[in-house]
Order: sequence, then C-alpha cells, then structure tokens
Amino acid sequence: MGAIEDAYDDLDTDVSFEEFADAVEQKVEEMAGLADEETAAMLIAHELKDEQVNGIADIAPGMDDVKFMGKVVSIGELRTFEREGDDEDGRVVNVEVADETGRIRVSLWDEVAMAAVGTEDDPGELEVGDILRIAGRPKDGYNGVEVSANKVEPDEDAEIDVPVMDTYRIEDLTLGASDVTLKGKILDVDTVRTFSRDDGSEGKVANMTLGDPTGRVRLTLWDEKADRVDDFDGGESIEVIDGYVRDRDGDIELHLGSRGTIEPLEDPIEYIPETTDIADLEIGQTVDIAGGVIEADPKRTFDRDDGSEGQVRNVRIKDDTGDIRVAMWGGKADTDIDLADRVVFTDVEIKEGWQDDLEASAGWRSAVSVLEPESASSESAETSASQASSDNVGLDTFEDSNASSDAIDSAATTSAEESGGAVTAEAIEITGTVVQAGDPVVLMNGNETWSVNTDESVRLGEEITVRGPEADGTIEAEDVF
Repeated sequence: MGAIEDAYDDLDTDVSFEEFADAVEQKVEEMAGLADEETAAMLIAHELKDEQVNGIADIAPGMDDVKFMGKVVSIGELRTFEREGDDEDGRVVNVEVADETGRIRVSLWDEVAMAAVGTEDDPGELEVGDILRIAGRPKDGYNGVEVSANKVEPDEDAEIDVPVMDTYRIEDLTLGASDVTLKGKILDVDTVRTFSRDDGSEGKVANMTLGDPTGRVRLTLWDEKADRVDDFDGGESIEVIDGYVRDRDGDIELHLGSRGTIEPLEDPIEYIPETTDIADLEIGQTVDIAGGVIEADPKRTFDRDDGSEGQVRNVRIKDDTGDIRVAMWGGKADTDIDLADRVVFTDVEIKEGWQDDLEASAGWRSAVSVLEPESASSESAETSASQASSDNVGLDTFEDSNASSDAIDSAATTSAEESGGAVTAEAIEITGTVVQAGDPVVLMNGNETWSVNTDESVRLGEEITVRGPEADGTIEAEDVF
C-alpha cells in the first residue's frame, strides 16, 4: 500500500479517496518539488483531520474542526435568512449541548437544521435529552464559544450524566446557557436607561437583582422588555422565561431579550442572604451586610468630571456588632429607606471613609432590599419588661416589632386620671434605640418612634430606657438609664 493510501486509511473523514488523492497531487504541484507524495499526503491529512477534545470545556476559538459528544439541553427556534447571491434562503437553529465539563451552543445549518426541528406539520427528530456526536469548527460567538457544525449524528447507546432541567436554580446557571426558565425573588430594581447603538438607533436596558434559596443573579432586560421593571416592586416573586446567560466582568448575568418574558408568581420564592457582621468588615471586601437604619440623610446631587450629574444618599445601619455608613450611588440613591427600616445590602464594597471610619459603597452591582416589618409579638408584660432591659440592639431590636401594646400598658407607673374634664399625661417606661441624638431625642422601640424631651446626653445607636409622662407620642423624661 502506498503513502497516499496509508495516510487516507488513518483518517476519519467523509472526503472520498479520489478527492484526497487529487488534493495530494495539487499540493505536490503547489510546493514545486519541495514535497514528495508522502509529505503532501501528511499535510493534507492534517488539514482534514478533526481535533478530538476530551470535553466541551476544552473547546476554544481558533481550533481546527473538533469532534465531541454532548447531551441536548435546549433547542432554539428555526430561523431563515437571505444568502448573498443565492435565491434560496438559508436556515439555522441553535442547539445547546452539555457534558460533565460544560455547555456550548452548536449551530445547525440548512438540511441538518430542518431535519432537527422540522415544521409544525412534520416535527423534527431532535429532542431534549438526545446525545449527539458533533464535528464542527469553534468560533467566538455572541454568548461565548460556539461551534458551527458540519456533521451531527445521534448516539443512542452513549450516556452523559448531565441533568436536563425544566426550571433552573440560580446555582445551576452556567455561561452560554439559553432558553432558561428561572423563579426568583426581586431584591432590587433599577430604572430604565437609554443608549445609542452603532447604527444610530436607540436602545433601552434595565436591571433587576433576583434571589432564590441557592443564591442571587443580576437580570438584564433589553429594549421593550426593559419597561417591565415598572410592573414589579422589590420583594415580589417572578418567573423568567426564555432567558440566556452571558458574562460581564467575570460574573454571569441572566439576560432577557425579545423572545423572553417575565410573569408574576403567587407562591413566594425564599431568599436568605448570608450577611457579614459589621464588626468583622475590612477594607477591600465585597460583602453582604444587614442592619436597622439609625441615620438617613437626604439624597444629594453632584457634577462629575465629564459634566454629567450624579447622585448619592448616605444611611447608617446597625447590627448586633456595630454600625457603618452606607453610600448608595446612582439609582440606588432613590431607594425608599426610612429610619428604623431593616435593610439588606448585597455586593457592597468596604472602603475607608471619613475620619478613618469604614464605609460601605453600594454601586451598580449592589442590591438594596428593605425587609418587611415582622408582626408584633404577644408576649406577656413580664417577658417584655425583661427584654426591655437586655443589651441586644440592631436587628434583634427591630425584630421585637411593637414590643406589644400590652407590655407598654403594663409598664405604666401611673394611670390616667380625669380632673376638671382634663386628662393627665400617662407615665410610661420605654426601652429602645436612639435614632436621633438631637433635641428632641428620638427613640425607636420595635416599629414605633417616640420623641423624648431630656437634658441627658445620649449617643446615636445607644439603647436606653426612659420613664416619664407621655402625651401625643412625646415623653417628658423623668429618668433616663
């Protein structure tokens, strides 16, 4: 057997031997005697030989044609397009396949695409869960690496241990995933922004942050879908249908384009953030923090170096371990936050603030979630009085809710007496957190605030107990301890 036959027998190719032999002869002529038939046959064989990869994760743009196996996890819609200089339309369908190492989008063309998805009257042969042997050329696509397939064959005997999901969890999202259905709780909603495309048209974009029991993800909505952010508020649960996953600065994001949609959910999705204690914060960290609001400054605007206008709002939150100022930038400054609200800030950057104090910066990546107040407790007066003298502050203080009206009544030292048609002020005892240290002092007890007239010096965030007559929400403090 000659050198040409030997080289051809080592190939796994659809090219006929006659075509291979003709290519070898042409190569010999092109190299003008610099290569004999054996060398030319080896060169042609190298050009025709597909590169076998160990897994999808090994596929990269710039490779020669690759061969790999994958399980079909989603099938897109068949699209037609016009080819230049050709009267017949082209057809393409994108199929996402996966193995134990990763996922990748594969483009099927023309007859192969038609055979895969078919028509409404004559459905195609391809189904989610099928395992395919694929040969094609990798390229850099819109959502990462893609493969333009030139050969696809089903393999009914092969097995690939990859789950096929109808609904994703956030921890299941991987770069390149498409046709994603995901249920989540809205943690944060940004405003709609407009931008100019290269072709001169105007686009729109908006963002939400979603959470579920497995984590959280940023949702980006494009063009007409961007307006949907006005239909939802933080705390609501939604279902995202037909989203796709892209990379942004090393993080994955879920995107929603013209094909996708958002629907409200009746059953709430749970999200529990894993927050860092304020006392443990260090400069340079990006963390989640939570606490009760003990200061809330008004929003202010400023001019940037490029002439545009920015905005920022500062609040100070307190947990059981300490307190910290949080600077909310851009659209975050519009978040409706009041004194005594319980707030969770995610993905905030810890920086050096004023007078060497730490400061948390909530930028475009961050989410700001104001938690719903918890219902009032119905504990006995004795239990409430015991809690009132405890040292707990921060979130635990706010979780006590109203401290119960029964407890407040039982703490009263003097009953109201009527005299000459007038009602004397009722003396009460209240324990709470100082949320304003000025004149008057403002004390927060659960979800109630009290103005306190006192000459005593108190510190912001300090837990104190005041005793004295009360009228119309103002306590004339006789004792502060």
